Amino acid sequence: MASNPAVKAVRSWANDLVPAPGPARRLAVLTVVQATGFGLFLTASAIFFRSAIGLTAGQVGTGLSVAGLAGMLCTVPIGRLADRYGPRLPLLASYAALALLFAAYCGVTGFAGFVVLAALISVCETSSHPLRMALIHEVFQADERVRVSAQMRSLFNVGFMLGAAIAGGALTVGSRPAFYAVALITAVAHAGCALITWRLPGRTGKTVTADTAAQPTSRSGLRDYRFVALALLCGVLEFYQPILMVALPLWIIGHTEAPSSLNAVLLILDTVLVIAFQVAASRGAETAPGAARMLRRSGLLLAACCLVFALTEDVTAAVAVPLLLVGTAVLVLGELSQAAGSWGLSLHLPPPGKQGEYQGVFALGRGLQQTAGPFLVTALAVGQGRIGWAILAAVLLLAGLACPPLTRAAQAATVRAGEQSPAEPEPEPVR
Repeated sequence: MASNPAVKAVRSWANDLVPAPGPARRLAVLTVVQATGFGLFLTASAIFFRSAIGLTAGQVGTGLSVAGLAGMLCTVPIGRLADRYGPRLPLLASYAALALLFAAYCGVTGFAGFVVLAALISVCETSSHPLRMALIHEVFQADERVRVSAQMRSLFNVGFMLGAAIAGGALTVGSRPAFYAVALITAVAHAGCALITWRLPGRTGKTVTADTAAQPTSRSGLRDYRFVALALLCGVLEFYQPILMVALPLWIIGHTEAPSSLNAVLLILDTVLVIAFQVAASRGAETAPGAARMLRRSGLLLAACCLVFALTEDVTAAVAVPLLLVGTAVLVLGELSQAAGSWGLSLHLPPPGKQGEYQGVFALGRGLQQTAGPFLVTALAVGQGRIGWAILAAVLLLAGLACPPLTRAAQAATVRAGEQSPAEPEPEPVR
């Protein structure tokens, strides 16, 4: 009997994590399959590029930078295709293309082919997230969208861990055929995603809905400066990613007495907490003002974790290790709030009929994090020590504090432009 409350709590958590049968369940399966392929390839990719293709470290870095830029440049045009034809068909096409492109890695023998292939993969992968968000907006009711997004993020982490575990076998073998097997399994995973996407509901052609027909002349998402600013602020708050993945490992090795193996513990802690609490942490982001408040909370928490990390310099391992664990837990709380707040703004603020384009614009914030984040957080935190951590904390705090007033201004401007009315009925989702 004593265990009943614990059993009930686990069941309740599982029910929150796994969506009910229907479109959300199929989207969950898609997420796990894609994340497994992504985790598999990402874990082995650096060694794959060096061992199987024969590239230098400089060539790998240059090629991936070019690929990242290509992905950023294409998100908005692909988002416009989603507004015209519905997000399902472009998403299906991107998964089908990824299946072919990952398989094509088995035939790459030089730097030029690697750059072209990596750029094409980046275009498809970078656009898949805004396309999925546009599909969530199209298929689900307004009060379901953030919850579904949270479930997908938790399940993505489950799939990523599974893929990373499988990659461990390939890295242990270390042969060229093993790395080719990684590419081919990743290709099969994305082919499976294409098949699952085919079975998802959504528009399949030039269907004009009431909300799209009513807004033929609404402004471009790139000219909606408040929305662009919010996207970039969300990208700044997403600096938690390079802090955890890049700056913190280097900080532990170069500035603390903590063992380097602690980095693996911190990554596992982050992953487990995201899986366990992302759905619960997303409550409150069902409206744009609520999402903005979550981003403000994220800024406060991420600033606090930076200050905690700064305290670990020049102290004993007995002090540094607990502080690093506490700082990482605070970082995860900020990460959970940032993710939910970002989904809320990206889903609630776009005008009717332009969800795809605006999702593409919002992805520019993630592009900022991916291109500038690793350099900036490393230069500040690792290069400048405690002062750098303090500067980084101030940047994150200001980014979070700026989100609520900017969100209010964005909503007011949208209403004044006549693109969205607070009383406008919610369009019927596609089932």
